[in-house]
Amino acid sequence: MKLSFHTDAFNTSFVSFDRCLEWARDNDVHWIECGLIDGVSWIHGLGYQPHIAMYQDPLLLRKHMEKFGVRFSQVDAAFPLSGVDGPAYGLPYVLKAIPWAKHAGCDRVATTDGLHRPEGLTDEEAMDLMKRQYERIITTAEAYEVIVTIEVHGYFTTKPEFLERMLAFVESPWLRMNLDTGNSFIAGQDPVAFCKRFGPKIAHVHVKDVSESLAAIARGGQTGIALSHCATGDGVNADNIKQCLLHLHSIGYTGHLSIECEGQGGPMLTRSLEWLRGALSELGIPEEKA
Repeated sequence: MKLSFHTDAFNTSFVSFDRCLEWARDNDVHWIECGLIDGVSWIHGLGYQPHIAMYQDPLLLRKHMEKFGVRFSQVDAAFPLSGVDGPAYGLPYVLKAIPWAKHAGCDRVATTDGLHRPEGLTDEEAMDLMKRQYERIITTAEAYEVIVTIEVHGYFTTKPEFLERMLAFVESPWLRMNLDTGNSFIAGQDPVAFCKRFGPKIAHVHVKDVSESLAAIARGGQTGIALSHCATGDGVNADNIKQCLLHLHSIGYTGHLSIECEGQGGPMLTRSLEWLRGALSELGIPEEKA
């Protein structure tokens, strides 16, 4: 499997995307995941945000990343598609992200729903709204041969019965799933059962642990964790992560494992990476490097 990390890890450090590339190079990590900004942001322009704006030339960025020996595992265009703002803002955002990702050498774009039941819509109305958007999205994804993943993150996607329907919105190999071990756990689900149910659909994995204190107050009451303040392996979800890795290995998954945690400027991310590498070694799962 291939190791990656989400640049969210450096959000609170107020550094640029280049700092993330340096960390990846220095820690022998060859894939990276980041959020996409559709427009201009002052904090990003000043170099205080570790994500990428789509006004940046994707081909030049790709060549720049090659100097660090790093490629994208996925780019994040996860504006909620389940609410009334989905068609107005989320859909154009994803449609713009797909060709940008292709030129940047990235073949996965993440999407998702909102954290809560959308105001003013029934569940079925929201599902119908998302279906029409994904039909349009996959038309573009097929043209560019870019996989669109649905991330386990919100009100609908953390419920297996809804997620199953979402993954069947369009019969296409370009519509897949991003498993999130932490979000499924905090929503009150069993991440291992989630992994086994959707295994063949999984095209990208967020490896996220959950602290004992957060689990005690929030499990079953939240659908997603913005940024886990817990190193991977230090929380109550560590054994579930190992069991997910075992199952993914058993079904032939060789894709990306993207670490998501508060990085503390690097140290907590380093600890997470060491634990994940150790877990792969313990389980007899090879780490693929570029």
